[in-house]
Amino acid sequence: MTIEPSWDFYRTLLAVLHHGSLSAAARELGLTQPTIGRHIDALEEIVGTQLFVRSQSGLMPTEAALELKPYAETLASTSAALLRTASGHRDRIAGPVRISASEVIGVEVLPSILAPLMEQYPELEIELSASDAVEDLLSREADIAVRMSEPTQEALVVRRIGDIPLGFHAHRRYLDHRGTPETMADLGNHRLIGFDRHTGYVRTMLKRYPVFADLAFGFKADSTLAQMAAIRSGLGIGMCQTGLAASDENLVHVLPQAFQIPLATWVVMHEAIRTSPRYRVTFDALVTGLLDYIREGALGRRD
Repeated sequence: MTIEPSWDFYRTLLAVLHHGSLSAAARELGLTQPTIGRHIDALEEIVGTQLFVRSQSGLMPTEAALELKPYAETLASTSAALLRTASGHRDRIAGPVRISASEVIGVEVLPSILAPLMEQYPELEIELSASDAVEDLLSREADIAVRMSEPTQEALVVRRIGDIPLGFHAHRRYLDHRGTPETMADLGNHRLIGFDRHTGYVRTMLKRYPVFADLAFGFKADSTLAQMAAIRSGLGIGMCQTGLAASDENLVHVLPQAFQIPLATWVVMHEAIRTSPRYRVTFDALVTGLLDYIREGALGRRD
């Protein structure tokens, strides 16, 4: 059976051919002189002929060594090209990244964050799951998630963004027609926009803010996007993120001093992908973009 020589043997052969001594080749390759000697001995045994002879000026290559030289140089060149290509793929920002976020964040907030990211890295592929359902990162249902509930699983990279404030808002047209409530009790005289079903998130909100239990909604929708659309249409008073309302001059923050909910927000990914370039840059872009979004929402709209 033919034994395939190690690539290291050919690299050693080139170093000895270049320097004419075992010691100089060892210094170049960062090996010991005995190791260099064993490489040459092993290669000679495999090819079945002597490769160097000793002389007063050092090691002299035999005809066999000189015949092997161009092939060894080709191997060295190919090895260097392989490493460059592998390094390029390692550092390349390309491929799919699946992001899980709530309906409102996924539709209203993330596109403006992701657009410059994808402009900078055109080979990046974003898959957005815009749903209020929580997808499991450990089973890789998503790569990165924007969460409104604190992650409790281990093996996750977690960055707390801060609190996105929620409050009651209405279109100016609605308020011009129906008047602006001055107290929470006044909400009973208005058409309110709210949830249709008691999801897990809604049940948590009801426990934390019992005031919701006393509100009668004239317009109900399962979808938070549908609720947002109803507020913008002038249908009534509903709750939405103050950052979104601040970007629309027609929306008015109702009872800002009496009622506001801080919506704690995290960006999360599995720790196994934290060193992958495409996941890392996407994670960082989401963190930076959402921090800016919260900051701009806190400043409010400037008329």
